[in-house]
Order: sequence, then C-alpha cells, then structure tokens
Amino acid sequence: MSSAFHDLAAQSYGGDEAGLICGYLFDAAAPEHARAIDSAQAAAWLGAQPEDAVVDDGSRAYVWLHFNLSHAQAERWLLRHANLSDTFYETLHEGLPSTRIERADDSLIAVINDVHFEFSFEPSDISTLWISVGPHLVVTARTKPLRSVDALRTAVKAGEAPRSSTELLEHLLRAQADVLVKIVRGVTSRIDRIEDELLAGRLDHKRARLGVLRRLLVRLQRLLAPEPAALFRLLQGPPAWMAEPDAQELRGSTEEFSVVLRDMQALQERIKLLQEEIAANVNEDNNRSLFVLTVVTVLALPINILAGLFGMNVGGIPLAEHKHGFWIVVAIVASFTAVAAWAAFRKKR
Repeated sequence: MSSAFHDLAAQSYGGDEAGLICGYLFDAAAPEHARAIDSAQAAAWLGAQPEDAVVDDGSRAYVWLHFNLSHAQAERWLLRHANLSDTFYETLHEGLPSTRIERADDSLIAVINDVHFEFSFEPSDISTLWISVGPHLVVTARTKPLRSVDALRTAVKAGEAPRSSTELLEHLLRAQADVLVKIVRGVTSRIDRIEDELLAGRLDHKRARLGVLRRLLVRLQRLLAPEPAALFRLLQGPPAWMAEPDAQELRGSTEEFSVVLRDMQALQERIKLLQEEIAANVNEDNNRSLFVLTVVTVLALPINILAGLFGMNVGGIPLAEHKHGFWIVVAIVASFTAVAAWAAFRKKR
C-alpha cells in the first residue's frame, strides 16, 4: 500500500485541483521575470484574451502551463479554458509515441519522448511529453515525471525567462538534448567497465547487461530519430507569429539532436562488437569442453566395447581359460586406447 501511495504522490507531485503542476506568466513589459500562477489565475488570464503586444526585441506576453495528465481534471480544464487545437487532443489519445512536431491551425503540436525522472537505464523508463505552442500559450502535459521538462521548470524558477513561446520550446529541446547526452555518457561509462572486465577474462553476466543497454539505445533512437526531420520540415513553413531568430534557434537544437543520435548509433555498434566478442569467447569455452568430452568418450570406447563383448554369457569367449588372459586383454585395451588418444590429440594440434 505504501508503494502505491508513493507512486500516486510522484505522479501528482505539485499538481493543484486542475492537475496543473506549474504555471508561469511571461510578461512582455518585464521579460526578465516569470511570475508563477495557479490554474485559477491562468484561466482568468486566458479568458481576458490579451492583445498581441510585441515589443522591439520580438518578445510578447505568454503563459506556460505544465499539466499532469494522470489527474482526472487536467484534460477537462484544458478543454474548458485553453482553446487548443483539436489535433492536440487527438494526439493525446492516438497512442503513437514517435517524436514529431507539426503545425495545427496557427499553433505547433509536438510529441517528445523523454526519460523518467527516476531513470535507471531501463528501456521502460521512457515516457511521452505532449506540447502545444501558440503565440500566447504553451501547454506541456505528461503522465509521469520527466527529466527535461523538470530541468526547464527549474531553470525558469531560478530566473531564466525565454522571451517568446518558441524560445521556450527551443529551451525544452535543448534540455532534452542535455539529458540524452548524460544518458550517452552513462552508457559509455558502463560499456567501458564491461569492456575492462572482458579484457580481464571475467565474463560474469555481461551479455545480459549489454543487451539491456542496447535495447535502451535502440528504443531511444527509434523514438527520437524522426524529430530532426520533422522539425526541419516545419521550419520550411513556420507560423506567421514565429520570429526568424526563434526559427534559427530551433534549427540549432535540431543539429544538437543529430549529434546525439549519431553518438547513440556509434554506441550501438560498439555494443554489438562486444556482444560478438563475448559470444566468440563463449563458443571457444564450449568447444574446449566439447573436445574434453569427446576425448574422454574416445578413450573409454575400447574398454567399453571389450567389456560388452566379454560380458556376453555365451560359449567360446577367448582367453577364458588362459592363465594370463586378463593381462592380455588389458594390453589390448591399453594399445587401442593409446592409438585413439594419439589420433584425437593429433587432430587437435
């Protein structure tokens, strides 16, 4: 029961009665400060329909709202107050977690895959973040705590204030790239330790450990690979409210993702080579064991054959009455055993 309560607390951490984990108002008149707001204040601000006031540096007033979709009231509140595109709600329920960013009416809809806040290098520790970006409103929603959006929330809480909603999205993408870089470094460190153990001859259970890391990288790459191409297509025809500097920053974040994805591909190849090396070592050990078993079987073959022949209860068994018959049979068995051993070891050499 305590475990279930802990999981529920983790999922609803920071959420109010509407499922809002955090909300910030970025005022164009004071772009260096972000003011924390709750769901009631956000609803009042959105209901006032602020004018599209843009200052000289291209900044404008906008709100960032981060929701916990595990809360029953979160989606209802969005339907009632946020006036988001229908595509956003369709994306929430379609069950396609592949990363992508696309236009919907006059807003951007993004599906971003991120790692859980309590990440333990398991393929299952990956979840989805849904994003809607408009000129005055950015909505992020998730079902489980995620690292990238939490890093962005920490940065905004510490005083960082993106001047536009597009720049906020770009900050989120860069935060996700930083998280992926840390994952790549962590995987690289684990692979280095496994490789050192392999060179030292301590096989242990490294094949299973390498398999888990490889599945993690494959899953991350499969979920993240579409992002650079989708973002590139989007930037060919951005919305009218997106400023050119913001579009350039998004292009820069795309390049960072491309570098991380290439590093992941290189790590997959390295893991594959290590797995092949471990498999070759295992095959060599099996071959040595099989050779020993074969030699023992061959050496025991002459005595088994003679024991079977002389053990038949029939008449005419040779040397049965000879006083040195036992030693003669021993000499015959030893001779055949020596010939079999010579043939087996000669073939091995």
